Amino acid sequence: MRTPLRIVVAQPPCVAYDVGVNAATHAATVRAADARVVVFPELSLTGYLLDAPPVDVDDPRLGPLVEACADTGTLALAGAPVRGEHIAMLAVDGTGSRVAYRKMWPGGAEGERFSPGPAPAVLAVDGWRLGLAICRDTGIAEHAARTVALGVDVYVAGVLEHARDAAVTPERAVRIAATHRVHVAVASFAGSTGGGYAEAAGGSAIWAPDGTVLAWAGDAPGETAGATLG
Repeated sequence: MRTPLRIVVAQPPCVAYDVGVNAATHAATVRAADARVVVFPELSLTGYLLDAPPVDVDDPRLGPLVEACADTGTLALAGAPVRGEHIAMLAVDGTGSRVAYRKMWPGGAEGERFSPGPAPAVLAVDGWRLGLAICRDTGIAEHAARTVALGVDVYVAGVLEHARDAAVTPERAVRIAATHRVHVAVASFAGSTGGGYAEAAGGSAIWAPDGTVLAWAGDAPGETAGATLG
């Protein structure tokens, strides 16, 4: 029998290109979260800079985040560009980091550098199955359908939207939750992320399978929202 899962969605402040500073901020967020899983936004380790160098899974700058996960028993899902030219979600725990998922539907200028990821992905955590998504993926009905078909309890995404498009993320999340009867957890950048996003939407949140909101952050950098599922 699976145990309840404490999940937190975070929207940390970001320093453009500075993986070391951002990883340290992620680590502090993990230590404060008191959660089994902490989700971060798209490209959270670099900011939304499409020319940012790829981040290797053994990059020593990730050390503070690995250490924080080891000390707290947390799985952190962080965003970064990776080799092979993908926008990726890294799974970081006390043993290190690995590429857990590659964005399948890059959008706009992303396609000039980044290639689509090959397939949906699911992570198993304490008997829960987390389906992974990055930003535009959440607006593609095929992505949710293919991911949920793998057997998913929670659809987990890291996203970035302009403040003027703040309604996009909750609309997509409610639709996914209600259509597929799964929890949805979305970490959404707040504040400035680089790449033309001087004011990102924030509003990271967690939804129940019926589309009701379980937890919701505001629009300020550094805010988090958490819920215990189960």
